[in-house]
Amino acid sequence: MSVLYLLTLLFSLAGMIVLDWRFRLFFWRSPGRAALVLGAGVLFFLAWDLLGIGLGIFYRGDTVLMTGLQLAPELPLEELFFLTFLCYLTMNLVQGARLVLHRRAV
Repeated sequence: MSVLYLLTLLFSLAGMIVLDWRFRLFFWRSPGRAALVLGAGVLFFLAWDLLGIGLGIFYRGDTVLMTGLQLAPELPLEELFFLTFLCYLTMNLVQGARLVLHRRAV
């Protein structure tokens, strides 16, 4: 059992938070809306994963890099943090692109 992958995800999430704070991209721009959007994104992808698991498309592979803890059959704990990172990254990229385009237009 290892926490290496989980620690990597948490480190990456911390990077997203720092970028968000520095440039006021997502949570620091509108915390309520950001929480709603992030929550909806994570729930959507969790439902997607559960559907894929139920259909036998997705499965948890064996690896020594993960904790071995599961939220549901074939759904590792790390998946929740990965989906959170993925959604946060996407929203930071969207807001960052808007910021860059706005500054270019001015």
